[in-house]
Amino acid sequence: MIVHGVLMAQARGGRLRGVLITGPSGSGKSDLALRLLDEGFLFAADDRVELWTSGGRLYGRAPDALFGLMEIRGLGVRAQTAITFAPVSLIAVMSPAAEVERVPEPEQETLLGIATPRVHLARYEVSATAKLRQVLMTLG
Repeated sequence: MIVHGVLMAQARGGRLRGVLITGPSGSGKSDLALRLLDEGFLFAADDRVELWTSGGRLYGRAPDALFGLMEIRGLGVRAQTAITFAPVSLIAVMSPAAEVERVPEPEQETLLGIATPRVHLARYEVSATAKLRQVLMTLG
């Protein structure tokens, strides 16, 4: 299954936790990915993410033709150091600020039969990277 999004991963405690960032074109997915790179996250895929399951977990990677490439609005397509795949531990949906609840109920999204925690982040919000780190710390 291929989805439109960006896949980034955080290495912590000897394991990777991936964040699948989704949203419509122009919603800030690559902007957030760049900020996550600056904070030490690892890049796996941009624009299209190929998903599969193994051992009851969801994983993602870039299609071969896009491996190591990131489209950066205003700069074009740039080569990035990339990891070959990452587990998808969280789905982050880029949303208009007015649609992001102040105190949301926990959400999940099921992809390929795997229920994965999901959060909504306001587009271009400066604190989005800190919020993702907070959520990832709470995941098992």
